[in-house]
Amino acid sequence: MAKKIKVYVEPNETIDECLNRIAQMGYRPVRRIEKPVFEQTGTKDEPVHSHQSILFECVALKP
Repeated sequence: MAKKIKVYVEPNETIDECLNRIAQMGYRPVRRIEKPVFEQTGTKDEPVHSHQSILFECVALKP
């Protein structure tokens, strides 16, 4: 088992469901990173905020 992994919250998945999935894999989150995701819409060059991408950095429960 790897010591550290990165897990993204999948589309249509709640944060709680993601945390449960992480626990079932035998890891615990130590850091949460949120980044905005922008999309190009229409003919304008201005990007529009679409959603937040959430990433958890996790460590193994039993090293």
